[in-house]
Amino acid sequence: MELKNQTAVITGAGKGIGRAIAEALAAEGVHLGLIARTASDLESLKSELSEKYGVNVFVHAADVSARADIEAAIHTLHEQLGAIDILINNAGIGSFGKLVEMDPDEWEQIIRVNLMGAYYATRAALPFMIEQNGGNILNVASTAGERGFATGSAYCASKAGLIAMGEAVMQEVRKSNIRVVTLNPSTVNTELASNNNLPIGDEDRMMQAEDVADLAVSTLKLPTRVFVKSAGIWTTNPQ
Repeated sequence: MELKNQTAVITGAGKGIGRAIAEALAAEGVHLGLIARTASDLESLKSELSEKYGVNVFVHAADVSARADIEAAIHTLHEQLGAIDILINNAGIGSFGKLVEMDPDEWEQIIRVNLMGAYYATRAALPFMIEQNGGNILNVASTAGERGFATGSAYCASKAGLIAMGEAVMQEVRKSNIRVVTLNPSTVNTELASNNNLPIGDEDRMMQAEDVADLAVSTLKLPTRVFVKSAGIWTTNPQ
């Protein structure tokens, strides 16, 4: 399916996987609405992508865990782009520790960003897609949502919830020609992994943000008649 001149809104676009997806879509001629907490990251990326690929890029700094913020961002970007053909729910955080040792506020914040943020963004964007009778929602979850691990209770719960939400929404909107796909990568060589001292092993064989972006673009380019529920993505690097 041709992506050129479609529009996409990406959360968590300032760094890592979100930034890589933004560049990969811009290379396909997709006009972008970018959301992240840090305005300077967004402005830098806006200049880079618009100059390099000649696409329209609009940015809106927002905290996805704050419903009013993300709703305002989605509505403003819709007005600027004229449509939202693609929504990428990518914003995510992670910190790790034993359940009884992690501060409850920290545990809850991971749920608010990783799960509630995707819910708020989806809830804001879906009416536009339903009205235009088409669209794609792509959630970036994790294999941690498929299989829990020690010290990951908050992160695993948030990603499992995102996977389940995606499957439920998929059933709600598929008759409106809207696809909902969830990508579940294993550990990716990003700031989140390095900041939390996750075992990334040999970086030459480690999954990179660009690898996830390539899969996201390939999934979005599938014919509209092809439906992918979710996809686990594993690195060849043994852990």
